[in-house]
Amino acid sequence: MRDFEVVAFDIDGTLYPSWRLNLIIIPYVLFHLKFFIHFSRARKIMHRTAPLSDFFEYQARLLAEEMNLTSVEAKAKMEKYIYNGLRPFFKWVPSFKGVYETFKKLREAGYRLAMLSDFPPEQKGKIWGLKDFCELVLGTESIGALKPSKYPFGIMSMALNVAPEKILYVGNSLKYDVRGARNAGMRTAIILPFFRRLFKLKYPEADICFGSYKEFQEIILEKKYKLKDLPVAD
Repeated sequence: MRDFEVVAFDIDGTLYPSWRLNLIIIPYVLFHLKFFIHFSRARKIMHRTAPLSDFFEYQARLLAEEMNLTSVEAKAKMEKYIYNGLRPFFKWVPSFKGVYETFKKLREAGYRLAMLSDFPPEQKGKIWGLKDFCELVLGTESIGALKPSKYPFGIMSMALNVAPEKILYVGNSLKYDVRGARNAGMRTAIILPFFRRLFKLKYPEADICFGSYKEFQEIILEKKYKLKDLPVAD
């Protein structure tokens, strides 16, 4: 019996190096700096907000208050500068080395694959060809709550018709990915940033820590891990 049946992935910073995107969008962000500062403030509030049926409307109202705009104007700016404006940059950002091979080998080994991301997956185009390996690809915004809320993780579990403890969620953020998934009853894996790889510093909260996708393949396919106790459900 496998410890988990589904391996689900975050996208931003997990499937590609964030610094590559951040580097190429510097001129774009600086040109629209005022907007990005206000959007960042509104987004921080959204990360702490309970599930909403009108996620995009509420986010627009927060941004409108920040920028002294109407909600319609705020929503238009988000479409222009975030959802559509950032889309073209992703074609210049490669995935991490070994990601495609990892997805392929996991599928061949019988694992079901999925993605759950805070920003729209469709923003990344074909997602480096990885989408074809996945049964399910979800954006938390369309669900109504951003990570670390356990709500989007629960929705993913129900959509896959598999118990949360049978899902391994892979991310790059301790706060949003690991803690959010663990609170939802899932197993977790985290890709380590450079300085933690350099000094071999792992995150105790995560079941699996890895520095490259080659290492991740070896850990999963050769079962080189020990699962930690999950939090008691409240």
